[in-house]
Amino acid sequence: MERTRAFTPFKVISDYKPSGDQPEAIAQLTKRINAGEKDVVLLGATGTGKSATTAWLIEALQRPTLVMAHNKTLAAQLVTEFREMFPNNAVEYFVSYYDYYQPEAYVPQTDTFIEKDSSINEEVERLRYSATMSLLSRRDVIVVSTVS
Repeated sequence: MERTRAFTPFKVISDYKPSGDQPEAIAQLTKRINAGEKDVVLLGATGTGKSATTAWLIEALQRPTLVMAHNKTLAAQLVTEFREMFPNNAVEYFVSYYDYYQPEAYVPQTDTFIEKDSSINEEVERLRYSATMSLLSRRDVIVVSTVS
């Protein structure tokens, strides 16, 4: 017997509804993704509602989603916002667990070899494990990650 992963439909919980350019953006992005486009980008200035638009897009698509942010600070902010909007779904944070990482290096001018050094954040490591477990056990997962 094949095991199935749990799925709770994505449902945005918010006092707000899409407004302004958001309904058209959601409709266009939904159409493009459903037509098979693998990568779409939502562009907008700070404070224009990109996070909320993304949440309503996830609700419209009803698919597990990977959201990429350019740094850990923005990723953490997005996780907080999405957890508020999707209280019944798994919203996970998956970023590098290094607080500090210095790769090994050689400085030819001084004939100096610098050893690799790093510091691992155990809480972030736990959050990465949680993201992995959610992906393996359920389908209603939003993972927020970073490119750095």
